[in-house]
Amino acid sequence: MPDDFSPLLARLDAYASRWPHEAALVRTFGEFLHSDPAVFERRFLVGHFTGSAWLVSAESQRVLLMHHRKLRRWLQPGGHADGDVDLARVALREAQEETGVTGLQVDEDIFDIDRHRIPSRADEPEHWHYDLRYIVRTCEDERFAINEESHALAWRDVVDVAADASLETSLRRMASKWLAR
Repeated sequence: MPDDFSPLLARLDAYASRWPHEAALVRTFGEFLHSDPAVFERRFLVGHFTGSAWLVSAESQRVLLMHHRKLRRWLQPGGHADGDVDLARVALREAQEETGVTGLQVDEDIFDIDRHRIPSRADEPEHWHYDLRYIVRTCEDERFAINEESHALAWRDVVDVAADASLETSLRRMASKWLAR
């Protein structure tokens, strides 16, 4: 395994120490990381690593969610690594591209992990996303701009996200983790 994977492995180990009930999932991520050199490329059709942003407001009470155009549900900003093994950098890039919010800062520690199936579409078979989520914070400007990735963007109170049964389980889990900090 290339040396540049060692920071990711260290962060996964630190995550498992903080969230021991997720240790089996962390092992699954580690096994996938070792499975093939192409796991950071979307062309690896079994699945691939992605980076997402838990994009919180400056006062830490709200999170910016996007109504994903392809998947048709509210999600956090994020996307494909496209060869970049620094998934915190991927999360920051995707947050900026998908929301238009400027002046963002990313925390290098993994905030959450999630493995989920992506349904087949047109020329893309069903596959796994091994998603690492990072805290990304606004500094001052919280204005956003909708682009082709989403139908809508909205700032939501984290308390409301945690309680909203209509949202994805992983969003509610991240909200609960955020509130427990």
